[in-house]
Amino acid sequence: MLYLLYSFLLAAGMLLTLPYWLFQVLRHGKYHGGLAERLGRVPVRLTSVGGSVPQPGATIWLHAVSVGEVIAVSGLVEELRRRFPQQRVVVSTTTDTGQALARKRFGEGNVFYFPMDFAFAIRPYLNALQPCLVVLAETEFWPNFLRLAQASGARIAVVNARISDRSWPSYRRFRWALRRMLSSVDLFLAQTSEDGTRLQSIGAEPERVKITGNLKFDMTLRPTPPIVEDLRRSLQQAGAGPVLVCGSTVDDEEPLLLKAFENVLVAHPNAVMILAPRHPERFGAVAGLLDQMGTRWWQRSSWNGEPIANGVFLVDTIGELAALYALADIAFVGGSLVPRGGHNILEPAQHGVAIVVGNHTENFRDIVGLFQSRDAVRIIEPTQLSLIFMELLANEPERAALGRRAAETVRSQTGATLRTVQALERLLARGQTQLPSPAQTAHID
Repeated sequence: MLYLLYSFLLAAGMLLTLPYWLFQVLRHGKYHGGLAERLGRVPVRLTSVGGSVPQPGATIWLHAVSVGEVIAVSGLVEELRRRFPQQRVVVSTTTDTGQALARKRFGEGNVFYFPMDFAFAIRPYLNALQPCLVVLAETEFWPNFLRLAQASGARIAVVNARISDRSWPSYRRFRWALRRMLSSVDLFLAQTSEDGTRLQSIGAEPERVKITGNLKFDMTLRPTPPIVEDLRRSLQQAGAGPVLVCGSTVDDEEPLLLKAFENVLVAHPNAVMILAPRHPERFGAVAGLLDQMGTRWWQRSSWNGEPIANGVFLVDTIGELAALYALADIAFVGGSLVPRGGHNILEPAQHGVAIVVGNHTENFRDIVGLFQSRDAVRIIEPTQLSLIFMELLANEPERAALGRRAAETVRSQTGATLRTVQALERLLARGQTQLPSPAQTAHID
């Protein structure tokens, strides 16, 4: 009855908010991609491997919501493929940007859109893939999906599990309902002991909760895309510098950053800001802001390689920001000057770059707290933005030391991928004797 009520409320909520979703599709082109897949139409590329239908228990299904989760689980996917060559590893995402990056990293034939949380959309995937293991990244708790995946005979694990400060009050309020849903999960691999405690308090069975660390510390630097060397060459030809890379920026942050950059230009006339807004649908609005402020700027998608100096390079592409941090003298990570919870600071840290963030970093409290304890990040108020940029640019030894401490902090926390895959290996081994027979998995009702 509880699941029936949930499905009814979910359907009613979607109908009531339909105008909003239509607006997002028509205005920004969001959520249009993969609509058929989201509604339960299994793409042909998933159901045929070498001309044969996947056998029961021959698939591991990993779900990563968006770009951040895709990046975090990339090493895990590679390790699962290495340790379980007899199983096929497929990856689902929710967002279009996550889908694009996942297809690039894992192969188009292994990636698809996660179905909506309705039985009619979920069953076709479980029947087609018949997974032995379902792995969810971070906190993707979908009641119908968990219930049906468990009924299919698959083992279920949540990796890199976390309960953010923002979602914590809501989870506690509804723990009476969450307890039953979380009983479907065989294993929770939490980022920190605090996350593990929070999971237990909302209904996860203590013996199913393990602490394995944060997968994001294990992100490896991918082969450098051509844009990085092209930009490096262009900057050198123009005698440009210093370079500020401002990544994952959100509404109301760009005006603050551009004002600060104007002050930087007074002292450093050939300075360059590489600006990468978080959401693709905002690229046009940020371009309009640059025009409005009279800023000299270049657009990544139309840049033809000409020298760049004394202006802003607007990154209107997906998947290149992590590599572009290598060009930075200072990196600012967005979503933190305004109350949006912040974004991942590990990408610039891997490059040994001095990092600056605002004081809204709740979504990455543990990571930022660790860096702060090691003097490896600068946390500021919006009014301090110009000052911190100027201070760090004027003090090269301190700037270099700040970046060095950031890189050392990342290296000190690696190992979560190995611990995670070992835990999944044990879970899968326990499940081998309990996997349903082909007759049992032929159809999930």
